[in-house]
Amino acid sequence: MIPTLELWDWRRQVGALYHAVRAAPEPRAGWELWRATRNTLFAHHPQSPLEAARRTGFSGLDLFPYDPALRFAVALEPVEAAEERLPAGADGEVALLPFARTAGLQAALGGELTLYWIQAYAGGVFLPFRDATSGRDTYGAGRYLLDTIKSADLGSDADGRTVLDFNFAYNPSCAYSPRYVCPLAPRRNWLPAAIRAGERTPG
Repeated sequence: MIPTLELWDWRRQVGALYHAVRAAPEPRAGWELWRATRNTLFAHHPQSPLEAARRTGFSGLDLFPYDPALRFAVALEPVEAAEERLPAGADGEVALLPFARTAGLQAALGGELTLYWIQAYAGGVFLPFRDATSGRDTYGAGRYLLDTIKSADLGSDADGRTVLDFNFAYNPSCAYSPRYVCPLAPRRNWLPAAIRAGERTPG
């Protein structure tokens, strides 16, 4: 298959997955579907971030057990801040504009998170973060929670608050292969709490 068509298919399948997760009857069922589908994609799809040699004997991504206490519905408050530029390998830099700050994580996680708008064609919401597990139990450069360009979006609740479920935190592709260069979590999104949910350090 043409590589671009493979990537298109990967994006389509991920988009369908998050649509199904948002429609799941309860959060844990959505997470179980997310975990199983990602395991299948990583093991068999030609656009898997795993190198071909690592797919042999692949038994699934290493995740923490599901923890309902790490699912939040938060309000968002506007922020005014300068655009930030992060290295992005062959693409040069990716421009990120801070546009909103969460309101509702401080008590549980010791801080709030900034949401970024990716300043590229059509744009998209991006939420990377680090926490006290980074570099120990989880990938040292941080993990992603939202990336709407790639359909990673859990939607909102009945009151319009943004759903942030850290059980769905996932590693950037660069955690699996040196073929990728990924934007890392800016300092303002380093949380002091240890968030034992989502993907662990790749084995």
